[in-house]
Amino acid sequence: MRKKIGAAVVGLAIAGVSFVGTGSASSHGYTDQPLSRQKLCANGTVSNCGNIQWEPQSVEGPKGFPAAGPADGKLCSAGLSQFNQLNDQRNGAWPTTKVTSGASYNFRWQFTASHATTDFKYYITKQGWNSNAPLTRAALETQPFLTVPYNNARPPFTLSHSGQLPNRTGRHMILGVWTIADTAMAFYSCSDVQF
Repeated sequence: MRKKIGAAVVGLAIAGVSFVGTGSASSHGYTDQPLSRQKLCANGTVSNCGNIQWEPQSVEGPKGFPAAGPADGKLCSAGLSQFNQLNDQRNGAWPTTKVTSGASYNFRWQFTASHATTDFKYYITKQGWNSNAPLTRAALETQPFLTVPYNNARPPFTLSHSGQLPNRTGRHMILGVWTIADTAMAFYSCSDVQF
């Protein structure tokens, strides 16, 4: 009996060290307003998504966008090959969230755990962008239309903030970037919207 208890304690200790040692595992999130591609995969609305259906919160890449960060064409997957399905435009088949040009909008993030945060930034595609090509910096406005400073605070598990949408018509993409304060990483979330 003593050996079994000792083995169980050692096993739990190893599991605890493994969990603690993977700091990024506790700091994940995605947008669900507007619905992000990773959320659409996770809730089963879109199929053939690969691993992202089980890990919608894990689209993490280098921070510093747009000067740094994931490569063009891989922005929606944060450059992670296991989530490459997020970069595929699917001939316009991604479902869209209906939004109103110039209106106030409530953006919402879901987090599996909190992390010290620099800010949240939102970029939008230019009018006339090529919606059949993977998302690039050239397709996006150079400045975010909304920046929400967070001053190294940790967000709750659900966070909403309001901002004004740009004036647009037709189909567009919004790229949400959640910048982490105490790592070299950020989380990326692509949402297809229809004005």
